Amino acid sequence: MRQRWRKLLSDPWFLAALAVAIAVVVMALLAPLVAPYDPAQQFPEGITADGQPLPPGGKFVLGTDLLGRDLFSRIVWGARTSLIVGVLANGVALAIGTLIGLIAGYFHGWIGGLLMRFTDVMTAFPALLLAIALAAILKPSIWIVALVIALVSWVQVARVIYAQTLALSRREFVEAAVALGATPWRIMVQHLLPHLAPSLVVWGSLGLASTVLLEAALSFLGVGVQPPTPSWGGIINESQSYFTQAPWLVAFPGLAILLTAWAFNVLGDSLREVWG
Repeated sequence: MRQRWRKLLSDPWFLAALAVAIAVVVMALLAPLVAPYDPAQQFPEGITADGQPLPPGGKFVLGTDLLGRDLFSRIVWGARTSLIVGVLANGVALAIGTLIGLIAGYFHGWIGGLLMRFTDVMTAFPALLLAIALAAILKPSIWIVALVIALVSWVQVARVIYAQTLALSRREFVEAAVALGATPWRIMVQHLLPHLAPSLVVWGSLGLASTVLLEAALSFLGVGVQPPTPSWGGIINESQSYFTQAPWLVAFPGLAILLTAWAFNVLGDSLREVWG
């Protein structure tokens, strides 16, 4: 294990992904200090005489959007939106998936079969289409978007936890706990859950990457986080008609989405190799 960590800490791709992830988290947490302007502030000098956004440079580092707002400030605050949605959605998805996977894997039989068939039914629905349907029914907000993403993301966690719990429930330490009279809930919480923690950490990191992409897709389609709350997908949605005249309006938020998703994917894959 120690050798794996040494190898991982010498991997330049892992270090680069870790640096990007830390930068996104710091930028999100310190958004009021990092962003030079209010993301909703419209500057009269932020547009040209013929009403076009300003290109990057000068007072506005990454340029302005079609309303004369500072693009860099909006991207910084968009990182906070992605972080909030990611943490909430992954927390709920991990809780639901772990609970269903643990119960199904430990009790198996008809209880496990019923829960896993329900999981299979949920897997049959395309996540994006189901998320769009749920988001369209409910009033979009940060909290609703996080809940919607969680409701379509728990199935992968449940399947992984189910398979691992099924294998662990046949181990000697579980049989010994049963012989000593431990209740099923005590066995699941005190004996099985600690062995599942590495998988939960890995899936939590991978889930952040998929959450960023799904939140951006929902916001781009207009059923995610609503204006005036800054969102990377929302910025691209607002700017798509200016793609040819002002490509930076799409390029910079798109790059933020790409780098963030890449960083958390690399972290998750790297941790899976260490604990695999």
